[in-house]
Amino acid sequence: MEEYRRKAEHFLKHETQFRLGMLPTEQSHPRTRGLAETLQREPRAGIRMLQDVDQDVRASASRTFQSAEYRSLVAALIEAFRAGRRVCFSGCGATGRLSILLEACWRRFWRDLGIHSHALEQTSASLADRVCSLMTGGDYALIRSVENFEDYASFGRRQVAEAGLGAGDVLVAISEGGETSSVIGTIHEALARGARAFFVFNNPAEVLARHIERSRAVIECPAVTILDLTSGPMAVAGSTRMQATTAELLVVGSALEEALIRLLPKLLPRDMLSTVPGEWRTPGDAAARFTALLADLAHPDAVDAIAEWVTIERDLYAARGRMTYYASDCLLDIFTDTTERAPTFMLPPFRKCDDPVSPPSWAFVKNPLLETPAAWREVLCREPRCLEWDQACYEELQGPPSARANPPRLGRGELLKFLIGCEEDPSRFEAPDSAAAAVLLSREIHAPEFSAWWSAFTAAAQRYRRRLAVVIGADAALLPQVERVVHVPCRPLQTPLGIWNRLAVKLVLNTLSTTTMGCLGRLTSNWMANVEATNKKLIDRGTRLISELAGVDYEIACYALHETMEYLARAVTPGQEKPSPVAETVRRLRQAKAEGGALVSGSSEEPDRA
Repeated sequence: MEEYRRKAEHFLKHETQFRLGMLPTEQSHPRTRGLAETLQREPRAGIRMLQDVDQDVRASASRTFQSAEYRSLVAALIEAFRAGRRVCFSGCGATGRLSILLEACWRRFWRDLGIHSHALEQTSASLADRVCSLMTGGDYALIRSVENFEDYASFGRRQVAEAGLGAGDVLVAISEGGETSSVIGTIHEALARGARAFFVFNNPAEVLARHIERSRAVIECPAVTILDLTSGPMAVAGSTRMQATTAELLVVGSALEEALIRLLPKLLPRDMLSTVPGEWRTPGDAAARFTALLADLAHPDAVDAIAEWVTIERDLYAARGRMTYYASDCLLDIFTDTTERAPTFMLPPFRKCDDPVSPPSWAFVKNPLLETPAAWREVLCREPRCLEWDQACYEELQGPPSARANPPRLGRGELLKFLIGCEEDPSRFEAPDSAAAAVLLSREIHAPEFSAWWSAFTAAAQRYRRRLAVVIGADAALLPQVERVVHVPCRPLQTPLGIWNRLAVKLVLNTLSTTTMGCLGRLTSNWMANVEATNKKLIDRGTRLISELAGVDYEIACYALHETMEYLARAVTPGQEKPSPVAETVRRLRQAKAEGGALVSGSSEEPDRA
């Protein structure tokens, strides 16, 4: 039996718990059908379609803000902080990046407070360490998804153990789908160590509990408090980096911010409180403020600005050019969006400095002021937290055979090979069409330290063919030495942790990258057709997509996908951009049906039986 057939049969027979088509987050949204065609015809109309689905988050968030579970989360955070215990956020993929972002927001607040008050320097440093984050695969996975890691609960358990969570600590586990094995593993280990656990997800709890055993085990556990943020299908089917993660950032970020602000009067002298930006809004106000932010971004001026930037990026990539984003406050937000583009749209991932073979990524992120080690510390507000697991560890955890045979290199040394600092990287500007783009919040332009940052950016940008800037916020200054400043007008609420700035940037970047990729043909209707199948969930998602687009049943689609993956593994040479096995399988099956041939090699199945 061919190897691909053996793998397909194993998946069909043994991985029934990863057949997830019943989940709303995996389904096609009725309001974005034909999105790809709309984007290619009129980008502004496609942008409005995407923004319309963002509205679905409002009802979910409003309901959650009024729930006993949300109040319990805020109370648990406050109790942990008052007791000198820790709060840990865990996630995988987009929710892992969200977890890192929440930790960084918390750390940055206390770091900046300590800088401005020597009397509070020691206290601030201690309080900064009260929040931590665990991303499946460690900080390395911020850049590149680590194949198969999310399928193993044992990996999540090991990361919790290494973090040293214990009695009195709080774990907030975040999973868009509510079924990610590694994230569920963090819950089991936290409970075993006496920590309190919350589980945040975006599918109906009753559906998860009915169909997926690993989800039911934690949803029905009386020691776990669940926050069900169900808001329906995603704007792009399966792309949970969009509305699902937006809802999680809004709700969990608001809970962390509320806990902080309730604590501040007991932690800071009265004269210091007046220096803290913003003021607490009630949960009801949070929902209203989110509605106002969506309205700002749906204004014709904001839509026109996003569409203008889409045109710039679309034309650049179409000419095989490269975009390098430079940022300070927005650096982690851009990391999240650009690195999620690679698996979502089958783009080359970020390339290490010692890798002359892999194709350069279409987009990259840099800090113009700091060298790479310091840039990593700045973006994370701490030292990188990476996995240094050896072969014995993967054997003990019963990891995938590939990891046991050849342990992936995920340590700090490997992370530092991604040159996100001010070091010159000719691969970014030697392309015939290359651009350096500053991404800024309005408030950064008016900060005293902006002059030094802008000077560093303009110096670095001289090597690029084009020099551009994007400003998100209330106003935009006339920035010298760039050919174009694109201003996306909006008025995010200014709060201590800056959660609303994070929401504004996320909404803009998600819309921008999805629209650009759609204009370039990287979507099929409202499906992620150009996607890699690197774990069980993505194999299922790819199989369902192939089944729908090629008009075949699930089993034939599964066999065909595995056959394509096996073929591409042999056919793609180093340095070549790998095509999507899902898109290639759809093309091949459609061709086979048109020609009346076998749908799968060695198969006697006829097209009309599909």
